[in-house]
Amino acid sequence: MPDTQMLIEARQAPAAIARQLTHEVTAYRDFGAWLKAHSPGSILTVARGSSDHAAHFMAYLIMARLGRLVTSLPMSLITLYQSKIQCAGLVSMAFSQSGQSPDLVAPMKFFTHGGACTAAFVNQPDSPLAHAANWIFPLHAGEEKSVAATKSFIAQLVAGARVVAAWQDDAALQNAIASLPNSLERARAADWSAGVQVLKNCDRLFVIGRGFGLPIAMEAALKFKETCAIQAEAFSAAEVKHGPMALISDGYPLLIMAPRGPAQSGLLALADEMRGRGATVLLAAPIGTPGCNLPIIETASIDLDPISMIQSFYPMVEALSRARGFDPDRPRHLAKVTRTQ
Repeated sequence: MPDTQMLIEARQAPAAIARQLTHEVTAYRDFGAWLKAHSPGSILTVARGSSDHAAHFMAYLIMARLGRLVTSLPMSLITLYQSKIQCAGLVSMAFSQSGQSPDLVAPMKFFTHGGACTAAFVNQPDSPLAHAANWIFPLHAGEEKSVAATKSFIAQLVAGARVVAAWQDDAALQNAIASLPNSLERARAADWSAGVQVLKNCDRLFVIGRGFGLPIAMEAALKFKETCAIQAEAFSAAEVKHGPMALISDGYPLLIMAPRGPAQSGLLALADEMRGRGATVLLAAPIGTPGCNLPIIETASIDLDPISMIQSFYPMVEALSRARGFDPDRPRHLAKVTRTQ
């Protein structure tokens, strides 16, 4: 059977990141210098779907490393409620693969015209979203035909990390980002086949993360729904005990994503607790971690390990989709470009 477009594109991510890192070097440096000099009072992200998960990852980096609060914009405030959000001192950063959806373009036009600093991270640089922003950062992921975004999502994660590294003028993070293509090459070959065996016949699933790994858990849950028709829900490890725990019964499947970092010990403890409750636990963790059956390839920075993790996840969920009798390139009721108002 020939490879699906989703698998081909997921495997292209390391090359796409290597390509991206050779472009807009000066623009990222200048944008970071602008952010440092102007010290924005408010930071908004504008995105939907997978792109919103990438924006959340950047937000975690900004809040943890720079101590600046970041808010994800509910686009309906602009498109439906006509809210006159104050633009003075505002930075608005939009993430999109196509740059076509009206509910992304309208807020960016509003903020740009209102005097905010706006930036678009988009795979289609000649798109309405790109034209609506002050700063344009093409993703350089190349054409993506599969409905399920893979390499463009990883390119968005890296673009967000580049912004933070430039803003901080952090040479160590910049060097770690530069080495990502090699880490991703290893990550795409990691053996996550245990996930296919465990989840082939399931109809519901929790995907659990925390901190920098939570946006990746959110992306994984979306892909389970999108390509495998599994009712997957993402939770923070700190939230799952506030109600969702009541659903856990013998054999209930959980994917717990536990990359390196401050959140890891709590996630590993949760995995042990869930096994004790009879749950079937898939644990994504660094090689050698007790109970790990989905190995995470470590990068040159703890903060970037979630990028490696999603690179390993995509081939697994593609194989799971096929094992369940679906075509991951053509999810039911979905199109590549979603146009919402």
